[in-house]
Amino acid sequence: MKKSWMILRVPVAAFGLILIAMPGTLSGPAHAQTAKDLVGTWQHVANVNIATDGKKTDTFGPNPKGMAIFSADGHFMIINLRSDLPKIAANSRVQGTADENASIVRGSIALYGTYSVPDKAINLKIEASTYPNWSGTESKRNILIYNGDEMKWSLAASMGGQSQSEVTWKRMK
Repeated sequence: MKKSWMILRVPVAAFGLILIAMPGTLSGPAHAQTAKDLVGTWQHVANVNIATDGKKTDTFGPNPKGMAIFSADGHFMIINLRSDLPKIAANSRVQGTADENASIVRGSIALYGTYSVPDKAINLKIEASTYPNWSGTESKRNILIYNGDEMKWSLAASMGGQSQSEVTWKRMK
């Protein structure tokens, strides 16, 4: 019995060393598998627009603000905004100048509704958005990276044309 156990231990140990020496070779990037994987609050880290010519732009600037909340009952709320939004000189949100209002619209977006997580993607059923074209629609975010504490997704950008956006989130604890 002892001799046959030794014969088995050598190949098992060698296989273990191969797995340690070659991390990531047997598994690809992690992906959220169910809606439960997303439940919680996420901090907006980056939102990069990638134009068809490859040019990259930080949609909400180099220090974006924002949050995404995914609830256990399938609801979500997302808000993204620039950290340098202009203050409204009149000190009334309904009395902004055309330039102030345009800067605020270009520098922010909010949406809410319900979500599901089929096949390495997040499907959002958007009930309402500050970008009214999204209100009442469904939108798919393809999960590029998910490791439990960080998530990155891609989507067709809301800036027009054929551009794409990649949005990065960090789980808030």
